Amino acid sequence: MELKKSVDLTPQDLALLGEGDLGYIREIEVNEAKRLLGGQASVAPDSKLFCLYNADGTPVSISGSKEAAMGSAFEHELMPMSVH
Repeated sequence: MELKKSVDLTPQDLALLGEGDLGYIREIEVNEAKRLLGGQASVAPDSKLFCLYNADGTPVSISGSKEAAMGSAFEHELMPMSVH
């Protein structure tokens, strides 16, 4: 059996993997949504929100459901991945 060499990736290299192709969806708290939106949004304190991020961690959209976040990923031509 042939062993493959491992490759060391910097955090910057890792962030670039899938850039423009992959996105990830993560549930966020209301305070995080307000921070991302600049505090200008009125969000109910008990809202369940999902943020779509580009592979490099740049926020793309905030949605009220995981399904809507998945739809947003497809609209932005990103393959969505979930982060738990």
